[in-house]
Order: sequence, then C-alpha cells, then structure tokens
Amino acid sequence: MSDSARQATRLDAIGGHFDPWLLGISCALACLGVVMVGSASIGVADGHDVGPFYFLTRHVVFLAIGLVGAVWVMRTELKTIEQHNQWLLLVCFVLLIAVFVPGIGRSVNGARRWLNLGFSNFQAVEAVKLLYIVWLASYLKRYSEEVTATWGAMLKPIGVAVALVMMLLLQPDFGSSSLLLAITAGMLVLGGVNMPRMFGPVLIGLPVLAVVAIAEPYRVVRLTSFLDPWQDPFKTGYQLTNALMAVGRGEWLGVGLGASVQKLSYLPEAHTDFIMAVIAEEFGFLGVCLVVGLYAGLAGRAFWLGLKCVEMRRHFAGYCAFGIALWMSLQSFVSIGVNLGLLPTKGLTLPMISYGGSSVIMTCAALGLLLRVSYELDRAQRQVARVRNETAPPSAANDPGAPSPTAAPMPSRKPAPVAAATTSRGTSRLQQRVEPTLGRIA
Repeated sequence: MSDSARQATRLDAIGGHFDPWLLGISCALACLGVVMVGSASIGVADGHDVGPFYFLTRHVVFLAIGLVGAVWVMRTELKTIEQHNQWLLLVCFVLLIAVFVPGIGRSVNGARRWLNLGFSNFQAVEAVKLLYIVWLASYLKRYSEEVTATWGAMLKPIGVAVALVMMLLLQPDFGSSSLLLAITAGMLVLGGVNMPRMFGPVLIGLPVLAVVAIAEPYRVVRLTSFLDPWQDPFKTGYQLTNALMAVGRGEWLGVGLGASVQKLSYLPEAHTDFIMAVIAEEFGFLGVCLVVGLYAGLAGRAFWLGLKCVEMRRHFAGYCAFGIALWMSLQSFVSIGVNLGLLPTKGLTLPMISYGGSSVIMTCAALGLLLRVSYELDRAQRQVARVRNETAPPSAANDPGAPSPTAAPMPSRKPAPVAAATTSRGTSRLQQRVEPTLGRIA
C-alpha cells in the first residue's frame, strides 16, 4: 500500500466530537420544556376534560420522536443531505399544497395549516423551515460567486421564498411568512450578497408586507390592541393583559414552580404561545434571563460554528448553521417579545419549550443537523492537524518549543484557471472564486 493510500486510510479513521455547548444547551431547553409544559398545561387540560398530565404525556412522546429524528440526522453525512437538496425544496411545496387537499389538510380556528396524520396534526410550515434552509444553504454554496456578482442569482432564492410565502398567506400564516423572509435575507447577506444590492428587494418587500398586515381586520386589531391592551382588556387586549399580569406577578424570583395563577384558565394558550409568561410568573426575572441566555448561547454558538466552517471552506455546513441560528434566534425573539408586550401577538411557539408536536419534532431535527455540522467541523480540524503533523519536518516535530501544528496558518493557494469548456454547473465563469463577504460592503 502506498504512503498516500495509508494516509487516506488514517484520515478516514479519524472521527469528530459533537459540540458540548450545543449539546448542553439543547438538553437544557428540552428539560425546561418538559417541566414548563407539565406546569402550564394543567389548567388547559382541565378545560378540555382530560387528565392533568395529558399534554405533558403527549409532549414527552413528541420529544422522544424528535430525539430519534435528531439522532438520525446526527449520523447522516452532510454530503448525503446536500445531494437531495432539490427534492427537499419540492417537498416544501408539496407540504404547503397538501394542507388545502380535503381529507389531508385540516382547518383549526379558521386556518388551514395542519396535516391530518390520524393520531395527531402536523403543521407543515415547521418542516418547510428546515427543508428550505437546507436547500438555500446548498444553493449559496453552488452559486456563491454568482450570488455575489449578479442580480439574477440573488433574486432566484428570493423568488422561491416569495412563492412559499404566498402559499403561507393563503392559510393564512403571516408570522411564519415574515420569519421565512427574514431567514432568507439573513442567509443571503451572510452568504456574500453586498448590502447595497439587498436594499432594492427590502425597500420593495417592506411596504408589501405592511399592506398585507393591514389587509385583514384581525391583524389590524392585533396591532391596535398591542399599542394599548388595557383599552379593551376583556376582548381585543385579553391575551396581552393576562400575559403582562403574569409577568408582573413574577417580580424578581417568581411565585414558585406550579404556583402560577394566570395559567388556570385565565391566560389563553398558556402551554404554547404564552408559555414564556408562565415562566416569568413562576421563576420571575431570573427565569426570563435564564431562558434568554440559553437562546443567546444557542444562536451565538451556531453563528460561531458557521463562521468556522466558512473559514475552512465547508460552505454548505456553514450556511446550514447560519440558517438554523437565524431561525432559532428570530423565532425565540418574537415569541418572548410577544409575551412581554414588546411585539404584536403572533402564533409563534418558543422552540423546544412550547407544547406542539410538529414544532418540537422539527426543532429537534434542526438541532441534530447543527450538531452534525459541529461533528464534521471538528473532524475536519483533526484531519488537517494530522496532515500538518505528518508533513512537518522532523526537527520541528521534535522541538518542544516549535509552534503547534494546529496553530499554523492555512497554506495559501493560487487560484487555478477555470477553463470554459470544463465549467461545471453552479460554477462561476469568473476567473477565481469570490469568498463570501458576510454582508460587508464591497
């Protein structure tokens, strides 16, 4: 066996490690979710004439299913996931169309957002978020040069996002539509689109979203009640006023786990959309800071992983990390802001904490993908360190005062000329690769 073959075998035998910070934060959010769903759902269960632990039991079952999905994603190579990116985008459209098919889609409170699975309902948009992020990450990797340099490549993912948003608005689901557009804009900026080029779509999109927001009377009522919920505390401002009373009762340290009063049929959707208000009441300001800190740590670690992946030219992994970080940070920000009266009421759950089968399962899968990114990044760093150690001169390898191989700078590579006849699909016709600017103005 040749030296190169033996070296390849040794590199393939090198494994990686899952990021302990991500794993710890994910487990902490999951455990906190189990505790708070059990506490917040008692009054809701009594109103539905079911057992006191009905929603808790279902939440644990959904969490177990999500953990199985997360483990499966964690054991799947990213290159395998990337190979199916076009099919994943097709599944996004199929899911959003299926909610309108009689017998498959189901309407709840006047909105057709759910798929009837028999034993439970599944909210299609929760799967769409993750599948769309994977497709967009693959697109940004394949067309990174064009996205940076041309209008057409930048507008294509925006067009796909607009098509998905139009289908979401038919359900209707304005909150998820806004979230999907925000994720798209954020990933494009982090993927290398220059900020001046993004101003055009943003300047066009914001007025359109404003028109859509005020087109429906119930959305206008939400906006006006958000500005002054105490003007009509028993009708339009009922949700927000009860949420604010729960937050106020918590003060600094809370009233204690299980001692919330607002969750007892006063606060609507106490186990889903307004579970943060119950946390504030039972654990006070300290509990709110803990939850905010967990989400900040999750998003910050995900962004850090994305930057490290991009530095090592593992662009698909980096963009997946960016997309999931944007998803978790934006959705948690909106959910917490609604509970604290900072934002108008939206039907967005608190990831990994709120009750909800589809949300819990798909959030677990997303965190599993993020952990897979951390695994492959760590494996790549170990492989690079092994190669540098084996190619280092013997004197440098035996010198204890020599710098560590892992701290050595990446060797510079001159861009090879790209022949027009051998240009592959998704490769720019520019002379050299243009690395993402991460939103910096060129």
